[in-house]
Amino acid sequence: MASDPPVYDPKATSIPVLRYLVAVATHLHFARAASACRVSQPTLSALIATWEKRVRVRVFERNQHGVRVTPAGERIIAAARAALIALEAVENAAGEAKPPFYGPVRLGLIPTVAPYALPFIIPAIERAHPELELPLREDTTAELLKAIDAGRIDVAILALVPGLGQRHAIDALYREPFLIALPRGHRLGAQASITGDQLGQERLLLLAEGHCLRDQALALCNRLADAGHGADYRATSLETLRQMVAGGTGVTVLPALACPDDADRRLALRPFAGGGAERTICMLSRRGDPRTAAYGLLAALIRRRLPPQVERAS
Repeated sequence: MASDPPVYDPKATSIPVLRYLVAVATHLHFARAASACRVSQPTLSALIATWEKRVRVRVFERNQHGVRVTPAGERIIAAARAALIALEAVENAAGEAKPPFYGPVRLGLIPTVAPYALPFIIPAIERAHPELELPLREDTTAELLKAIDAGRIDVAILALVPGLGQRHAIDALYREPFLIALPRGHRLGAQASITGDQLGQERLLLLAEGHCLRDQALALCNRLADAGHGADYRATSLETLRQMVAGGTGVTVLPALACPDDADRRLALRPFAGGGAERTICMLSRRGDPRTAAYGLLAALIRRRLPPQVERAS
């Protein structure tokens, strides 16, 4: 003999069943409930009766005076209402995921970009896409790459370094020259530009390990990672380096966006001799991400809103 079916069967306890149960409990009338659900009364009545028989519980008492919800039915109706509310929340969440982004875009930035580029990036995005949620995270390149690969962020804005692009899609945003920051009155300040070799003879103040700008600064002055003066200075931010240079502790390398026109008057800023001392800032995302085209729209928007200190990528 076949065993009885389980009480819960998603094919039996369907969304129409939930709707019909709640409708009858609301109107206390099968015909009005069927009209509200836009089905025939026989269809609604048959589905409810089949469901009651299956779960072995009477939800409604029917008599010549109308319809009454049974005590057991009260609990069932309450659960059915909660289920429909939950389903409505699912529908609302899907409605909020509007094209072209279909939900929030979690953005990561490296610390040598975030405080200087965000004042241009955020207003532009808010004007173009006012409904877009843009949660932000600031971290080193290595940590942002881990976060992208793990799916904790969607895109990252960082400096292009060797090895990027193997697992990631890259949109170049801008090229940013490096400037040498000297204390006001420093002897090299009399020159229009400074060579890497000259910089290598100075007390060079650097960011801590893990910041790609540290490695780029060392490469520009032909220095090994911990050789020469200033090797024991490992700041956590460019603003710390700026204050140390302004106080006469040494010299440093700053990206152009960190050197606005109203820069600290205690500093002298000079370019590298010969040109070519720059970095490329890009937007990175996972290869195969279905929103890659949407990220391209963000990249194009950012390129259009860049300040004159940098050169937008083509």
